[in-house]
Amino acid sequence: MKILKKYKGTVNLLMTATIIFIQSLIFYLTWDLVYNDAMRYSPFYNKGLILLVAIYAVMYIAFSNLYGGFKVGYYRVSDIIYSQLISILFVNAITYAEVSLMDRRLLNPVAFIIMTLFQIALSILWTYFSNRIYYKLFPPMNIVIVYGNENVDTFVEKMDKRWDKYKICKLVDVSIGFEAIMKEVQGYDAIVIYDVESYTRNKLLKECYRRSMSVYMTPKISDIIIGSSDAVHLFDTPLFLSKNTGMSYEQIFLKRAIDIVVSFMAIAITSPIMLVVAVSIKMNDKGPVIFKQNRLTIDNKIFEIYKFRSMVVNAEWDGVPRLAAKKDDRITSIGKIIRKIRFDELPQLFNVLKGDMSLVGPRPERPEIAKAYIDVVPEFEFRTKVKAGLTGYAQIMGKYNTTAYDKLKLDMMYIEKFSLLLDLKIMFMTIKYIFTPSNEESTEGFDKSNILKEAEYECSVTEKE
Repeated sequence: MKILKKYKGTVNLLMTATIIFIQSLIFYLTWDLVYNDAMRYSPFYNKGLILLVAIYAVMYIAFSNLYGGFKVGYYRVSDIIYSQLISILFVNAITYAEVSLMDRRLLNPVAFIIMTLFQIALSILWTYFSNRIYYKLFPPMNIVIVYGNENVDTFVEKMDKRWDKYKICKLVDVSIGFEAIMKEVQGYDAIVIYDVESYTRNKLLKECYRRSMSVYMTPKISDIIIGSSDAVHLFDTPLFLSKNTGMSYEQIFLKRAIDIVVSFMAIAITSPIMLVVAVSIKMNDKGPVIFKQNRLTIDNKIFEIYKFRSMVVNAEWDGVPRLAAKKDDRITSIGKIIRKIRFDELPQLFNVLKGDMSLVGPRPERPEIAKAYIDVVPEFEFRTKVKAGLTGYAQIMGKYNTTAYDKLKLDMMYIEKFSLLLDLKIMFMTIKYIFTPSNEESTEGFDKSNILKEAEYECSVTEKE
């Protein structure tokens, strides 16, 4: 197993190169046999044809990398197929538009459609056989979880869902001591350090490094901040610099410019959809179309967020904030549909245009809910170092029922690694997220006791230094 691990990169590279070659070859044959001679102005031959196929391959690589279409052995088979599907649709649509513009007319799309269906079928076959080969060569890793938080069961359940990658062989309580831990983990492929206080965690990391053992660990907020720091070499003692100053003025200006342009275009494009949704809500129960609610954005400023109303009027009649449950009887028949396809969020484009929000950033929280979390997890306030967003890293990487503390970590990763390129990546990833069925698994009413219970569970050991 350890010897084979060194060849994972090579195996993945060969698998990736295979599907890139296949998809590019299919495009080449389709173009050469159907479209090239039909071009009225300038058919492609020799170098021109090579360049056209190369551009197609580059776009396919870019979109597949963005959506994880090459992540054999990392993502589930269904996720890879879905990523390949989106990538192929994007690339073929852009390529069709590109060559139609070059020929100054809309080309017959039939061959493109057939090519797309054939490519999707081959992607499914490639994904299936590549995963079989991968797991034949690299079976699930035998791992040991070393934990310091007694509530380790939820974490174990998450890892058990990836039975294709990990086989949990043993749970080791950190309280047994360092020497005993190292004896327990000997002979396994990797260890997972879950919520262990810093002193012991550092000793474990150094010893595992000495023994060349793979280590997974859940990060602390401080780890995320340190991970984004710069190395400074002013003298012979190394320094890490964490500036903690947020975005530069240039980044703020460019981000705001992108917000204005994209939100304006999105409003123009989706206005017919918003009109249909608005009429449907009004006809359903004669109530108001738009739902407004106080939320927090940068520097804890309060603003009114806009949403299409998906619940009955006065859904929180008793004044107690509640998250929506999977089968919440407060959600209207129209509300169930627009929440499923996330059309209820469309009015927030106006919040972005106004400047209350950005296209990308941590999702805005209600003031009373944020205060309850901050009472237990002061770091929760870090989320407001940037503008709230219509979409965000936590929404793309997390789930509906991801704990608030894990969402905080994901939001911190975005804040600390911010770049316009990352914003662009998240916006494209959101397209994939929109068409992924929502999984609303929250079933509890939202009150202070629930917040404290969850926060204490997540933070009982994690932030102890």
